[in-house]
Amino acid sequence: MTVVKEESGEDAGKGDMPDEYVPSERRLERQRYKRARARRATAIAAVSTLVTAVVLYLVVVSAPGWERTRETFFDAGYAREAFPKVLEGLWLNIRLLLICGVLVLLLGMLIAVARTLPGPVFFPLRALAAAYTDFFRGLPLIINLMIVVFGVPALRLQGVTVDPVWLGGTALTLTYAAYVAEVFRAGIESVHPSQRAAARSLGLTNRQALRHVVLPQAVRRQVPPLLNDLVSLQKDTGLVSIGGAIDAVRASDIIAQRSLNYTPYIVAGLVFVALTIPMTRFTDWVTARMDRQRAQGGAI
Repeated sequence: MTVVKEESGEDAGKGDMPDEYVPSERRLERQRYKRARARRATAIAAVSTLVTAVVLYLVVVSAPGWERTRETFFDAGYAREAFPKVLEGLWLNIRLLLICGVLVLLLGMLIAVARTLPGPVFFPLRALAAAYTDFFRGLPLIINLMIVVFGVPALRLQGVTVDPVWLGGTALTLTYAAYVAEVFRAGIESVHPSQRAAARSLGLTNRQALRHVVLPQAVRRQVPPLLNDLVSLQKDTGLVSIGGAIDAVRASDIIAQRSLNYTPYIVAGLVFVALTIPMTRFTDWVTARMDRQRAQGGAI
């Protein structure tokens, strides 16, 4: 006679639970193969990069005129002299970036909203916004800076500042707001009209629909190009030096003009590059993340 052993409630519950997953030998072998391939690819990339760097170094240092080039552009003494002064001037560029960046976003948003207002009554406002973007996108930034930085003080208007930093920041804001406005406008127009219609059917006014439904979607979609514009703004803050403001560019120019050696320009350029690279990589990361969300059907 067969004896059946009754399981207690605890034992029965354990029997119903699935066993811990154990990968098969084939899967483990595949994972080991992938890891080996990754290590091999990394090693090959490192060796090839090292070889390329050595070859480029030998080609450069053996080229005719290298000694003269090194003395003119890569002098260690002038680099040590310029570096602290360039860093001191860079603080002005960073402040300009922060202040102008906020103003550009606000002004660009207002212009974009003005260009997308519906109805014939808002036609003059739409026309003015379109004229603004067309004018400042077509006007070279350097000319805009010269007009504002040199032309405004020539007017001798009472109560108007002649500080080149403020005037240069104003010129940067006017120009970049036109570019950012077009980015915002593209984002607003990319939102399907049914979104606004659905908001209106729920009782929201046009202004509420724009604020709570359209603009949040438009801004999320346009984050990568907005970050690219901020990267460009960060570099162009160096142009305020044409008015005499002592920023990183002007600090390097003072040393270069005194010494007739151009190493300070290289130092200033490398400092700007070092400041720009993190912002560029962050922009790339945001773009890739949003692309993955679109591919997976997530929120955009």
